[in-house]
Amino acid sequence: MKELYHKLSKELSKYFQNKYNISLNLFDFQLTRKEFDGDITLVVYPILKYIKLNPQVISKDIGEYLINSSSMISSYNIISGFLNFTISNNYYIKILNEIIHNDDYGLKKIDNNSKTIIVEFSSPNTNKPLHLGHIRNNLLGDSVAKILEANGNKVVKTQIINDRGIHICKSMVSWELYGNGDTPEKLNIKGDKFVGDFYVLFEKKYRLEINRLIKKGHSEEYAKNKSPILLKAKEMLSKWEIGEKEVISLWNKMNKWVYKGFDITYKKLGITFDSNYYESMTYLLGKKIIEKGINKNVFFRKDDGSVWIDLKSEGLDEKLLLRSDGTSVYMTQDLGTAVQRYNDNPSLSGMVYTVGNEQDYHFKVLFLILKKLGFVWADSLHHLSYGMVDLPDGKMKSREGNIVDADELINKMKNTAKEISKKLGKLDGLSVSEKNNLYDTIGLGALKYYILKVDPKKRILFDPEKSIDFSGNTGPFIQYTYARIRSIIRNSSENFDKPITKPNFNFRETNLIKHLLLFPELITQSSKLLSPSLIANYLYELVKLFNSFYQNVNILGEKNEQTRKMRIILTKITARNIKKSCGLLGIKVPEKM
Repeated sequence: MKELYHKLSKELSKYFQNKYNISLNLFDFQLTRKEFDGDITLVVYPILKYIKLNPQVISKDIGEYLINSSSMISSYNIISGFLNFTISNNYYIKILNEIIHNDDYGLKKIDNNSKTIIVEFSSPNTNKPLHLGHIRNNLLGDSVAKILEANGNKVVKTQIINDRGIHICKSMVSWELYGNGDTPEKLNIKGDKFVGDFYVLFEKKYRLEINRLIKKGHSEEYAKNKSPILLKAKEMLSKWEIGEKEVISLWNKMNKWVYKGFDITYKKLGITFDSNYYESMTYLLGKKIIEKGINKNVFFRKDDGSVWIDLKSEGLDEKLLLRSDGTSVYMTQDLGTAVQRYNDNPSLSGMVYTVGNEQDYHFKVLFLILKKLGFVWADSLHHLSYGMVDLPDGKMKSREGNIVDADELINKMKNTAKEISKKLGKLDGLSVSEKNNLYDTIGLGALKYYILKVDPKKRILFDPEKSIDFSGNTGPFIQYTYARIRSIIRNSSENFDKPITKPNFNFRETNLIKHLLLFPELITQSSKLLSPSLIANYLYELVKLFNSFYQNVNILGEKNEQTRKMRIILTKITARNIKKSCGLLGIKVPEKM
């Protein structure tokens, strides 16, 4: 549609220059509202600033001019300052003949002028396995990276691995005290799950110790700070920061277990990264940056030795940057990581942090601190804030073990896809291998679509059963439609070397064409808003329009050669758009289903 708006704008510029000697270049076009006749609408009121005529008169003049001068418009109507145009069949014929031979329709090419953008997502802790919250983060970040790339950007997918800090030491202390020398291999447990169990165990032991101290007459605050197991974890953190050999050795060993586990989950999700950053390697740079900030009077040191920044004049508060014992906090390493990434990518145009909305304040402070430190690129940082994922019984809590494990969820989705497919008989005639591959494709497609169809800012109440349905706004419904379309195409022997010239169009066909023409604008808009939900909504509407078209017209059996050819072209372009759109969501589409 953007191309059509551009062409009509050029015609209108010529009209106003010739008739009124006025240079007008910007015109407000939009899709016509469904309750009115027409396809696109010109908002006339802004033009009246330059030409003092009755809106009805100028609308009629413009309408008549375009009817006579442009082959793109077949008719018009006027509704109080809005000029509605009907697109001509000639334009549809021209555009279909062009699109059918352009496999990259809607996508922008990456070239020497393309911007480089880093998209950070996942960012797991090495003290627990990936869970449902991480799944939303990974799917959102990966999809946004794909959308940015489709809009002509060079994208670097990265993660910051939270591999240090008190929470990591809690798992380490717990394994030292209660692990009995066990390993993931010995117990045949996935490495991240194995380490995560010790993190949960630490919290259980910690709560028991707190209760014991309270029963002995100590205050709750004293009990929380002086619990023996917590003191061991703090001691281990201090030893880690000074590089004590035994602690570093244990840390390396347990992290390797976790990384092996993460790799398995990423592979199941189809997630890859171009680079990894580690807090253990960036927090020292963060400390150096803080020292420079102290020297510049951007930060200040309190009497206990802790370092802070005062942001009260910006409507915020004081923010801790280094603890009194010299150990770092999240802000320390985030400062170091941001600077390191720009040092590694000097031509970087922007960076997107995919992190839940619980960290909105943190990123507001991070970006503000970087600006105060004089980093001009701080204005190009963006926090892609998203809502949390809730379970029917409430919020997930990792330290209590109340989480939906990512691997277990992926397996559950596959099994649910298998059960429903068997009941519906959708996969009759396929081999065992083909069925298993389809269970993976359907289950993962259902999960990804269910997560990504929701606007990132909104919370999600996750229900696995509702996501796998072969009708309605679901991944399997879209995948099934694609498989049906591919079946039609396989049974077609149409040759597209010769263009269509005079097919007959009905309203279902023109509605489908109009939606297909929105694809380039969809890529631009979803890239601008960093929102895969726009892709999902477009995709669902496309599938509904195609199904209405499919159920009401004869495609392969149509007697009129030009009309049959046009319908097969429409079918092929629809299949291509479905596949591209699903690809931007990280969803595979099956040839048969």
